[in-house]
Amino acid sequence: MSLSRIKLEILETMLLNEKPMKAIEIANESKKEFPPTMMHLLGLTKMGYVSSPEKGQYVITAKGKVALGLPEISKEKATAILAYSPHDKAFNFYSDVGKPLNLHAHNLLNFANKIQKADVQSVEFHIKRGDFEAWFTGLGDEELARKVALLKQKNINGEDLRKQLREIVMQRYIALANLAGQPVITE
Repeated sequence: MSLSRIKLEILETMLLNEKPMKAIEIANESKKEFPPTMMHLLGLTKMGYVSSPEKGQYVITAKGKVALGLPEISKEKATAILAYSPHDKAFNFYSDVGKPLNLHAHNLLNFANKIQKADVQSVEFHIKRGDFEAWFTGLGDEELARKVALLKQKNINGEDLRKQLREIVMQRYIALANLAGQPVITE
């Protein structure tokens, strides 16, 4: 069954936030009116694409992610995504074309920590070019690449962009580490 554009946009909003949200927050984030958003949330819940962990809160389900075209992640796949990438496959931060920062990320946790050290100009440079999405896809994490693409569509820049990008990567790292049965490191 194909979903309407508004239902897909609601699911994408929930995917990007990946935490339980109130219907009004989902409406505001997706730039939709509240009544139709609520109606679509109820429909998505009945279809199993959204769940309500507590009254008035909604979160995307694994089935909802599949409806967005994202593959399910196994323990083995999560372990592979989290693995250390050798230097030639590491993410290399640049401030502009031909201007490397000598800052490299070898896995998701390392990326989340290095993003704080990269100057904001570098973060903006890479987000505009789709470099982060390409690296996450190369790691095998289509879901994280999709989240970064959705963040890019919000046209955020500066410190707010860096903060939101780091938060998305940390949330994904924690989810994958839990799935892989690995200890979660937050520094």
